[in-house]
Amino acid sequence: MILEHALLPVLPGREAEFEAAFALARPLIERQAGFLHLRLSRGIESPSTYLLLVGWESVEAHEQGFRGSPEYQEWRTLLHPFYEPFPVVEHFAVVLGG
Repeated sequence: MILEHALLPVLPGREAEFEAAFALARPLIERQAGFLHLRLSRGIESPSTYLLLVGWESVEAHEQGFRGSPEYQEWRTLLHPFYEPFPVVEHFAVVLGG
């Protein structure tokens, strides 16, 4: 299992709009081959920053599968206008835990 990690810097004042757009975008990623789970959390100290954690079967399921899909284009249209600056996305392999 691979864990995708992204800190999403949402434009201040647009948090509610972002959360509504994310609710629309969520099914786009959930139906992808290799998708395992998703968690979106909002910062306490920095309420315009969100943490997105997505479990994938492999990096390829995310990078080639989802990002190469028509659904990703819709995901981009829904969510990317909210970010400033654009998020850095990294992948992690579990070392300990489950």
